[in-house]
Amino acid sequence: MRNRLALLVLPALCIGSACTRHAKASTDHAGHDAMASTTAAPDAARDAARPAADLPAGGAAAESRLAKSPRHGEWAMIKVGSDSVRAWVVYPQVSGKAPVVVVVHEIFGLSTWIRAVADQFAADGFIAIAPDLLTGKISPTLPDSALKAQAPALIRTLDAADIQRKLDAVAQYAMKFPSAEQKYGIVGFCWGGGISFAHAAHAGTSPQFGASVVFYGVPPAADQLPNVHAPVLGLYGGTDARIALTVPGTDSAMKALGRTYEHTIFPGAAHGFLRAQTQEDGSIMQANLDATKEAWPKTISWFRKYLR
Repeated sequence: MRNRLALLVLPALCIGSACTRHAKASTDHAGHDAMASTTAAPDAARDAARPAADLPAGGAAAESRLAKSPRHGEWAMIKVGSDSVRAWVVYPQVSGKAPVVVVVHEIFGLSTWIRAVADQFAADGFIAIAPDLLTGKISPTLPDSALKAQAPALIRTLDAADIQRKLDAVAQYAMKFPSAEQKYGIVGFCWGGGISFAHAAHAGTSPQFGASVVFYGVPPAADQLPNVHAPVLGLYGGTDARIALTVPGTDSAMKALGRTYEHTIFPGAAHGFLRAQTQEDGSIMQANLDATKEAWPKTISWFRKYLR
């Protein structure tokens, strides 16, 4: 994949929102480390169970997948008033214009895995842009292991309004590409999932904002939900009670407001299931992989429906 620095002067979906399947609970960010109680497949079954190439790579395979990508990716530095935000941009191999998907990283920062997820969005026909919301607060050259150790504490210092201001700038930057449609969606994971849901409230009735996808992220405060007008898809792990148990209340509130909120809770899957499809030794986290195989097509269908 070619990298360059670009400087800017600047299927079936469920019926209604009742696609929830319940399972018992666990906690916090355990899924990111592939440490959930999901059972690894035996060696003999690994090849049959291995993640498909049309799914995002799990954390262990992200670097290799990214290195082999035929798509063009580049770094951009985007001006946001007197500030700036670094972002990874990947372009689809298509003949016409494509909508934009803003990819919001986990609490672990803009990792190789998030860049690989952005690459998969491009493979599915979207211009993907993944901003580094820790720009200026952490070295951009840190290896993922150091990023994972340092990012969470820094993430917790970020200002919510400033995050949304930067996401606005990132979306506007991408929609100025000659190959971009004037429509964007947002997807986030873990901490970023909460940010992607909050962005739906922030964007309100903007005609350029089409949809949000929330991977195991918290909803906005109840008094912010009336500001959500674009459709929201929520995808959650069944052993992630901290997040999954927010779904019924959010569903009731969104229904009362007449808003579109569809959601699935995947039995046995952990928080961070999309990243934790395998253990570091390559053994399969089967419930997480099964959730990924269902959640990713839902995500792509959602954006294809609402960003066109």
